[in-house]
Amino acid sequence: STARQVLEAIVRDGEVVRGWIGVEPQDLNAELAEGFGLKPQPGVIITGVLQNSPAANAGLRPGDVVTAVGAQPVLKVSDLLSAVAALPPGQASTLSVIRKEGRLTLNVVPGQRQIERNNRPR
Repeated sequence: STARQVLEAIVRDGEVVRGWIGVEPQDLNAELAEGFGLKPQPGVIITGVLQNSPAANAGLRPGDVVTAVGAQPVLKVSDLLSAVAALPPGQASTLSVIRKEGRLTLNVVPGQRQIERNNRPR
């Protein structure tokens, strides 16, 4: 499905535009959950948030567990990366998050993922 999306974007726009929010995610396992004082649960834990990134502006914090992007469930890092990459830059979406205090929904406006000259993402 990713290859199809890339091909359609190239045909339609002449380039591939991917959403970006500026986080360092990890699959949530029992050890990480314990370290952050959380119960093990499905989702992806955010271990880092880049300053002034869309995630930081939305209020996402290290230790937050992302369980969905919009209506798309997030069970592992690849789910989060695919869902975020599919978001149109500049168009608001929601992140379903579990924080120590409980569940919350954050509004995030993704930026555009930049590609370096050698075609590797930054």
